[in-house]
Amino acid sequence: MTKPTRRTLILTGGAALFAPTVLRAQDFEADAQIPATGGGVRRNASSFRSQNWRDHFSTLGVATIVADTKSRALHFWDATGTDYRVFATSVPKTDELTRRGYTKIVRKREGPTWTPTANMRARDPSLPAFMEAGPDNPLGTHAMYLDWPAYLIHGTHDTRKIGRRSSSGCIGLYNEQIAELFSITPVGTQVRLV
Repeated sequence: MTKPTRRTLILTGGAALFAPTVLRAQDFEADAQIPATGGGVRRNASSFRSQNWRDHFSTLGVATIVADTKSRALHFWDATGTDYRVFATSVPKTDELTRRGYTKIVRKREGPTWTPTANMRARDPSLPAFMEAGPDNPLGTHAMYLDWPAYLIHGTHDTRKIGRRSSSGCIGLYNEQIAELFSITPVGTQVRLV
């Protein structure tokens, strides 16, 4: 039998320290199923970080939303602070498309229509000039418009986008979850994108 070297002991010990973390992460991924209509495993579910609304606003107002583009999660609090919900999101593809700062919900629409911006059509000339509401509409079943032109929080028919950098600037949710958020979010809700 050969005598173990110092290098072998260090490498073996380091591997033993990390093994429980890797096993826990694999167990979490196996159990983290998304809603039945979405199919597959959540993306970035383990990176959700709890937020505190006080880190972003001085009051809750009529309601509060913090959209965290790094962890790809939207945090919602009602006016009392007792209803706190977290939703997985899609976020803008690039930092250039990402707007950060304070805004608010100025309008809501069930069954939104979609008009791609000139910049979107320049990036992808195959986009239509306009799309009626319906199952193929990229805004999904519900949309909440921010006071920044062309920025929305909306649903998506393409569930593969959730948990990824995949939008042209908007925050996207599963259709089932945007319907839930839509029902509890009043116009005037304060929003911060970080």
